[in-house]
Amino acid sequence: MSKRSQDRTLEETAAHLRLVVTRAARRMRQEAGSELSAPGASALTTVELRGPLTPSELADIERIKRPTATRLLRHLEEEGLVERTPDPNDGRSALISLSGEGRERLRRLRQRKNAYLARRMRDLDAEQVEVLERAADVLELLLEGDRARTEGRA
Repeated sequence: MSKRSQDRTLEETAAHLRLVVTRAARRMRQEAGSELSAPGASALTTVELRGPLTPSELADIERIKRPTATRLLRHLEEEGLVERTPDPNDGRSALISLSGEGRERLRRLRQRKNAYLARRMRDLDAEQVEVLERAADVLELLLEGDRARTEGRA
């Protein structure tokens, strides 16, 4: 462990990690282009992974208010990225699922982001790439713990 690592508190490390992750996410959004807003991309990904789901379920998962989810879904539907079908369990609601165009849009955005990262990683040595792989695994564990706590609440 480096001297600098030993001198950092957990809070300082968290602050540094937050800053780097935020900058990386912003840069990847820029590379992906303006085809879709960050909230739109997040909502589409949630629908892809967890759908079909109701607007209320999307709001809970995305941690946004129901009216915000409704506006977001209306916009995505107007763009042909999601499809709305009646909820067989609740006639007042609808189930939202990803359309073929929504799947294709997510594929293109991911492809651009992956290409950007791959270009940047070409200059790294094998050990640095391995460190990034391990870091990705650790970040995934952190996020899974957060997701488990959120789902336990529901």
